Amino acid sequence: MKKIAILGVAAGLLMASGGTVYAEDSVTVTGEVVDTYCYALMGAKGESHRSCGITCIEKGIPAGLLEKGTDKLYVLLPNKDKSPLPKAVIDKVGRQAAITGKVYAIGGSQFLTVESVK
Repeated sequence: MKKIAILGVAAGLLMASGGTVYAEDSVTVTGEVVDTYCYALMGAKGESHRSCGITCIEKGIPAGLLEKGTDKLYVLLPNKDKSPLPKAVIDKVGRQAAITGKVYAIGGSQFLTVESVK
């Protein structure tokens, strides 16, 4: 128990100092895929915003995953540098998805690499 507490404090200090914190193992996060621009500025999400969200992401607006139950927003990143997001991410805009990948946190922002989409 003491080891877990020490690791938690260390992770908290690293995050507070602006360092990168990431999950060693892949995790699966469930929620709605949104375009970050319309969600951040207008709270737009859901099936009624699907068409606009797809267009925004296809034009270069970052996709995000709004975690079910917590409303924590993860900016979605490709699993490999210089690669696009998988087409499966765009297919889930405005809908629920279970995305598996690694979580990265830096400067108060949360990111999730996309290894798989269900």
